[in-house]
Amino acid sequence: MVTDATRETNRTETEEQANCAAYNGAARGRRTVIEPPGRGISLDLGELWRYRDLLTLLVWRDISANYRQSVIGYGWAVLRPTISAAIFTLIFGRVAGLPSDGSPYLIFSFCALLPWMYFAGALTASTASVVTSSTLLTKVYFPRLLLPLAPAVTGLVDLGIQFLVLLTLMACYGIAPGWSMTTVPLFVLAAAICATSVGLWLTALNVKYRDVGHTVPFLVQAWMWMTPIVYSSNMIPDGWRSLYGLNPMVGVVEGFRWAILGRVAPDWTMMAVSLGMMLALLAGGLYYFRRTEVKFADII
Repeated sequence: MVTDATRETNRTETEEQANCAAYNGAARGRRTVIEPPGRGISLDLGELWRYRDLLTLLVWRDISANYRQSVIGYGWAVLRPTISAAIFTLIFGRVAGLPSDGSPYLIFSFCALLPWMYFAGALTASTASVVTSSTLLTKVYFPRLLLPLAPAVTGLVDLGIQFLVLLTLMACYGIAPGWSMTTVPLFVLAAAICATSVGLWLTALNVKYRDVGHTVPFLVQAWMWMTPIVYSSNMIPDGWRSLYGLNPMVGVVEGFRWAILGRVAPDWTMMAVSLGMMLALLAGGLYYFRRTEVKFADII
């Protein structure tokens, strides 16, 4: 004899089986398939935008750590270029008598120091970014490109402070900016691209060869003297300018100086060579970084 309680129990079991079948069918529709990577390298730069919140956190972490427990704090962003420009003015402007293209030597050298110090700081921090974030790298997934990219964004804070100091010095010398000042953001972007492109190469190499980290300070120092900071690129013979332009920072520094002062137009052929070299380094750096990042966690 079948009672009402028995019918209720059977109906409940039937409903549970139907729900389980529906859940299993839905689960089969959401099946995740993990496949080995192909031979090609996918840059997937759109992934950086999806993880933009993490990039913001990394930038704020670096900003807060730069001058932590520092008495002067962000005053170092003012002192470093000011003292360097004063020393260059004394030695190269007064003693050596190097030409400054008709501008006060202090302003001439300060204009070049701004993009150079930004580049040098971002490159140095970018090179060590993956190694210093090894604990984060081995615990959670995120685009590894964010690590060398964050210093390029962080350095913009110091650059902004130093740019205000430059405008103050120009006002003291009675130098009024011209229309070329509107192109400054383009050359700041070029400096960021240059720092990132070289940093991608050095970051990936530093994971495998720690000697790279020790080489970077010497590389930056030697690179500075091959860049027109204390001297004008007009001192370079015409036949050597295209070769000289293979240094990507030549175009950045000369362009930034022209944008600020607007007096002597740069050699646009040399600028084009620098830009082409910069883009080649960026493309090669992205490819090499993406190719080697799958082994970072194992090596570190």
